[in-house]
Amino acid sequence: MPLDNTPLMLLEGYGWLPARRREAPDGVARTRVLGRRATGLCGPDAARFLYDEDHVLRHGALPGLVQSTLFGHGPVHTLDGADHRVRKAMFLSLMTTAGIADLRRRTAAAWDEAAAGWAAGGEPVVLLDEAARVLGRAVSAWAGVPLSPDEADELAGDCVAMVDGFATPGPRHWRARRARARQEARMTRLLEDVRRGARHAPGGSALAAVARHADAHGERLDPHLAAVELLNVIRPTVAVCWFVAYAAHALHRRPEHRARLRSGDEDFAEAFAHEVRRFYPFAPFVGGRAARDLTWRGHEIPEGTLVLLDLWGQNHDPDLWPEPYAFRPERFLGRAIDPFELVPQGGGDPRTGHRCPGEDITVTLLRELAVRLARLDYDLPPQDLGISLRRVPARPASGVVISDVRPGATSRLLGVRASRGPS
Repeated sequence: MPLDNTPLMLLEGYGWLPARRREAPDGVARTRVLGRRATGLCGPDAARFLYDEDHVLRHGALPGLVQSTLFGHGPVHTLDGADHRVRKAMFLSLMTTAGIADLRRRTAAAWDEAAAGWAAGGEPVVLLDEAARVLGRAVSAWAGVPLSPDEADELAGDCVAMVDGFATPGPRHWRARRARARQEARMTRLLEDVRRGARHAPGGSALAAVARHADAHGERLDPHLAAVELLNVIRPTVAVCWFVAYAAHALHRRPEHRARLRSGDEDFAEAFAHEVRRFYPFAPFVGGRAARDLTWRGHEIPEGTLVLLDLWGQNHDPDLWPEPYAFRPERFLGRAIDPFELVPQGGGDPRTGHRCPGEDITVTLLRELAVRLARLDYDLPPQDLGISLRRVPARPASGVVISDVRPGATSRLLGVRASRGPS
């Protein structure tokens, strides 16, 4: 058996699994992480294999450290079979066309209000943080969570901390734990108030859906577990701020895309959103555990082995994406996207499998905010826009600082230090 690769995984970040796959003559990584045997795969067929519950299960696969920061303990991500389908249906009930359109309108209004404040204030702002506050205010109101603007901003900051600290030891990890504990306690109290009639949950809201949800056995969720799932609506929506910062990075490096976004070309805006999600680093890999002794293209995978899908590697595979390290939104124009091909948030059908049910929200909000960002006139003062692929989750080092915001004119982009990552 190979030595445990956990220290190298933490050191190499997004490059870890692609490197292990390159070391294997057949492109299948065989290693150990967190003390467990692991097999790393890549490609659409591998995604189909991973997302088949007859092959790979989620229960018992997600490390406790990740649950204590990113997802919470006992969430939908850790369920299989009927338990998963029933819990997933609760999330899918919120992802209606009308519901997503409502969240889009709220987000656009929150952005416009914030942008006016940036212009009036005259001070530089960190776009990743400001986008998080915009998204936090919009999604908390949409979800039916009654918060003041300051409370919504605190929630957004805690959601950013949960994402930022899930994959690293040290201060970021402990900030993530504290942030999760704080917001789980807040949401638990809120849900208890709703259930005893002391608070109203708006009809059709995430708060109402979670409060009344019954599991596959007809039992309501424990208030704390319900709080975990309510945060699993809010947190990933706030995390779209990463993609907003990446969109600004892309517009700086490829300013020729700004005019087409400004024009209102919705097809191009969606293609731009998909290319941001493909090109820039978000999740390095996903996985589960082998449900039984398996065989993948002649390779044995013993029961209980972690099966990992290399998301970063697949989204930059030249066999799937010609010139994979070129930022080219046009690659998504006029073509259908195979659900097992583009996998920034996992693969498969979100209605039936383990793919993120909120992916349509991510694309919709990123499309909306990319257009608004392109229509905003601002300067980029000297800063470090480097994106280190050793850091998980990666982000522009500065968070993208913008200054002298002037809505609606033509941007003047000033000098910025060269990127260490995607460019």
